[in-house]
Amino acid sequence: MYMGQQPMKALRHYAAVDTGSRVEGATPHQLVRVLFDELLLALETATLALKTGDRHKCLDRQTRALALLHALETSLDFDRGGEIALSLATVYREVRKRTLQASAEGDPAIMETARGFIADIADAWKQIG
Repeated sequence: MYMGQQPMKALRHYAAVDTGSRVEGATPHQLVRVLFDELLLALETATLALKTGDRHKCLDRQTRALALLHALETSLDFDRGGEIALSLATVYREVRKRTLQASAEGDPAIMETARGFIADIADAWKQIG
C-alpha cells in the first residue's frame, strides 16, 4: 500500500465509527436520518467518481446507494403512511432508476438530479425531527 492510501483508509474507518455511534441508541426517526445522510454521501461520491472516470468507485458507491434506497423503501409503512408513503416509494424508485442510468451512460448530471430528489426529502425529514 502506498502512502496515499493510508489517510483514506483511516478516514473510512473513522466514518464507520461515526455512523456506528450515531446508530447506537438512535430513535427510528434518527435512524432514517442516518440512512438519508449515508445515501447523500454515496450519491455525491458516485457523482465525483463519474466525473473523474473512476468506474470502480462509481459502481461501489452506486451499490451502496441502491442498498440504502432499498432500506428506505422497505421501512415505509404503507398502512399508516398512505399517500405520502406511496409518493416516497415512487421517488425512491425513480432515484434508483436514475442512479443506474447515470452509471450506465457515464453521466454525472443524471446522478446529481437523483441526489437532488433525495436532498429535498432529507431536508424535509430534518425539519420534522
